[in-house]
Amino acid sequence: MLSSRDAYKHELTKLAYKYEDIIAVEADLGGKKHIFKQHHPSRFFNFGIAEMASIDICSGLAQKGFKPYFSTFAPFVALRCAESLKLSLSYMEHNIKIIACYGGVSGGWFGTTHHCLEDMSIVATLPNITIACPHGEEEVRSVIRKSYFEDKPYYIRLYRNDTFESIKNPYNKPFVIDGEFDKNNKMTLISIGEISTEICKEINDKSNKINHIHLIYVDKDSLKTYINELSSLLKGHKIITVEEHRQTGSISNLLASLIDNTVIPFTPNDEYPHHGGSHAEVLNQLGFSKEKLLTLLKEVE
Repeated sequence: MLSSRDAYKHELTKLAYKYEDIIAVEADLGGKKHIFKQHHPSRFFNFGIAEMASIDICSGLAQKGFKPYFSTFAPFVALRCAESLKLSLSYMEHNIKIIACYGGVSGGWFGTTHHCLEDMSIVATLPNITIACPHGEEEVRSVIRKSYFEDKPYYIRLYRNDTFESIKNPYNKPFVIDGEFDKNNKMTLISIGEISTEICKEINDKSNKINHIHLIYVDKDSLKTYINELSSLLKGHKIITVEEHRQTGSISNLLASLIDNTVIPFTPNDEYPHHGGSHAEVLNQLGFSKEKLLTLLKEVE
């Protein structure tokens, strides 16, 4: 089983054997043993710590008919390159796929400079960009394949080294139901992102009173394509959204604006971590854990 960012590399490498217009671009995340570089060296470029320039280069490549996939740290591509995202992807709609690794605080020990709890609030305000938050190897591979066949910009939020088993999604829907969905339950967890989905899976596995739905495609345009189906499924339900992102500008808030249900967000708090640590340890500092979520569920029953 591969981590999400390794699953991306392997799936893109596989696709590139069939489609010669794929270009892989990295900004300081390539490494000597990057699998795409090993298999397709003439179509791999690592531009180092030059993220904005990398997007500009990708923009030119897209104009010439190539399909560039640009991978770097989420905070650098979403925060440092916000203007480039706005102009090249949103405004000019160039066919660039952004692979935002180290989403949330998956950077752990790297610290606040390499954490990113704000990216969705920026990218979600930019029209014409599809946002995907896949969970697990199979879901990442599916999103990468789908992105290739759509001539539009993508922002794909991945994490670091954790590995997860994707929830089965035989019909490749933009959201996936975890296990059996009981309409008689009046509380449903909606997860966005990998750790959030894992937490919800654990709770759902041990409770027959709570449903769990994982959202994959979460930009406004994507949400609108399935919001009626979601609304029908969740009629009369209380929704608790679980998302590794600041509450302000979150997908949770966007969902609440589109659906009539009561939506209660569960997100990290608005502090910055004072100590380094693993992904889980940093999340604990920010009040984001299974235990904290269970406490919230008891309060809102």
